[in-house]
Amino acid sequence: MLERLVHRGPDDRGEVSLEGAWLGHRRLSIVDVAGGHQPLRGGSEDCRFVGNGEIYNHAALRARLGDDRFRTASDNEVALHVVERDGPEGLAELNGMFAFVMAGGDVGFLAARDPVGIKPLYWARHADGVAFASEMAAFDAALHSRIEAFPPGHYWTPGGGLVRFAPPVPSALRSTAPSPIAPEDVPADALMRTRWTLVDAVERQMMGDVPVGVFLSGGLDSSLVAAIAARYLARHGELLQTFAVGVEGSPDLLAARRVAEFLETEHRERVYTAAEAIAGLPETIATIEAFDPSLVRSAVPNWMLAEMTARHVKVVLTGEGSDELFAGYDYMRAYDDPDELHAELVRSVEGLHNLNLQRCDRVTMAHGLEARVPFLDREVIEHALRLPAAWKLSSGAAPEKQLLRAAFDGWLPDELLWRDKAQFGDGSGGAVPLSEHFGESVGEDELAAERDAVDPPLRTREELAYFRIFQDRVGDVRPERTLGRFATA
Repeated sequence: MLERLVHRGPDDRGEVSLEGAWLGHRRLSIVDVAGGHQPLRGGSEDCRFVGNGEIYNHAALRARLGDDRFRTASDNEVALHVVERDGPEGLAELNGMFAFVMAGGDVGFLAARDPVGIKPLYWARHADGVAFASEMAAFDAALHSRIEAFPPGHYWTPGGGLVRFAPPVPSALRSTAPSPIAPEDVPADALMRTRWTLVDAVERQMMGDVPVGVFLSGGLDSSLVAAIAARYLARHGELLQTFAVGVEGSPDLLAARRVAEFLETEHRERVYTAAEAIAGLPETIATIEAFDPSLVRSAVPNWMLAEMTARHVKVVLTGEGSDELFAGYDYMRAYDDPDELHAELVRSVEGLHNLNLQRCDRVTMAHGLEARVPFLDREVIEHALRLPAAWKLSSGAAPEKQLLRAAFDGWLPDELLWRDKAQFGDGSGGAVPLSEHFGESVGEDELAAERDAVDPPLRTREELAYFRIFQDRVGDVRPERTLGRFATA
């Protein structure tokens, strides 16, 4: 299983056998590069831990726990000691993206995944025990039909089963506060709080002992992340590295150049052709372990962007999650009732783990590159969903995400701050004919015959084409247990 995950951690490997458990780890060295080898060891010699991800509030938790119990400077070791001292309930204190398992000592055995599901975790329960891994590709073929997505915000122990320790959206924020204020009249203090909550999250996620870059599409979300990161690094006398992808002359590529020039970043581009996109699609499907057409189309340029970026940095920040929190999708413009819009925002945040976040994790980690998502920082989620949904309504000529744009007035030129949104696959891909090329490879009679191969049924010829590649490259997994699907193909 470890050999099948070399791409996720090319820097180091570790393993340990314990009574009743075996733990293995592939390491991408980011925090405590020299001393953070895993499996990590707990307070007792036989307590071991392997984890994937980052704990952004590790310094505060370390100070509270006391330095005397720590063997390394690794942020993951904080998660280990939180569980050792406070039990699994202590997981709710962690602000970060993580999936881990630990065994031995007083803990026995425990597996856990962060509340939003930013980091992946799968498991397969069978007669001889339970297997866990970060990707479905790690499992032996005999277990493929048993693989399930481990639910976000839960931990599991053999004696207690699955227990939720934190939801992606706190229960108090599942309904929206009423407000008669229109989006264009949001109070200045709300804009200020929005601005500095995101600034704090980006700066918190710049942590590490290696350079951190930004995926820059030229759209609002990644441009704001880049603007914050560039200011942060400038205070330390450093230049931000930014990375963009697209076909020659594509809207995202041109906009990213303008943003990079304004922010004075060290900017690099990956320009690709339609032929390269078509040729790379099967490998992309195998990488993201999904076949939803919208996901695949956006993953193709993302895969090529990550491949180029990994040659320069080990960590990138992205703009994922902003649309779900600030109503950035085009279909959300149809909502005129704040309660209904808020319910859709909550639903979309809860569904990120096996859609956009799955794509984001896989295309980057395929190249030994870690993606971080500041908009999905715990503090940003709580602040954004506490804002009245009435302030996020948009209609007519009004742009989406007015509140977020207004909060960062002056941070970017107006023509960039108020640029119309383009979906990543569309903005970067221009006229790349993925839908037509793969859709035309399947006949209507074939779709009719194979539509019910999965539940819910396949919807288009393009989706069937991708599903066939998925079956061939990923294996006999059960999509209804492992994948999300968008409402439309």
